Amino acid sequence: MKIIVDADACPGKQIIEKAAKENNIQVIMYCDISHTITSSYSEVRYVDKGFQSVDMALINVTEKNDIVITQDYGVAAMALGRKAYAISPKGYIYDNDNMDRLLFERHISAKVRRSGGRTSNPKKRIKEDDERLYYNLLNLIKMNLSKEI
Repeated sequence: MKIIVDADACPGKQIIEKAAKENNIQVIMYCDISHTITSSYSEVRYVDKGFQSVDMALINVTEKNDIVITQDYGVAAMALGRKAYAISPKGYIYDNDNMDRLLFERHISAKVRRSGGRTSNPKKRIKEDDERLYYNLLNLIKMNLSKEI
């Protein structure tokens, strides 16, 4: 098991690393070359700029029981398809029960924007988001570790 992070626009990297360190789990952060990420714990992998280049590189290394952290519903859906776990940077766990609804909502929002309409901006990150990320990430790690025993 490893934690793979879609790190281009991922808040909470320190929280992710804290949970990983506590459980001795490898973390790989993916970003494109227009970003700079430094970490004393995680492995940072850079990919060329391009449409979905980070997404494809990340998914290509995702294996069963890995934990993928992304705010992109498409990446989360592909991770679930590989029998990995997916969680948002705000700590919401993606699963097969909520994925269809999330993808449909994304589709509707895109249609509204293409027709000139507006959709709401994401809410600002709050302390509860950090707590939820840490708590749910630890739960996924512990659930995963108990399967390996």
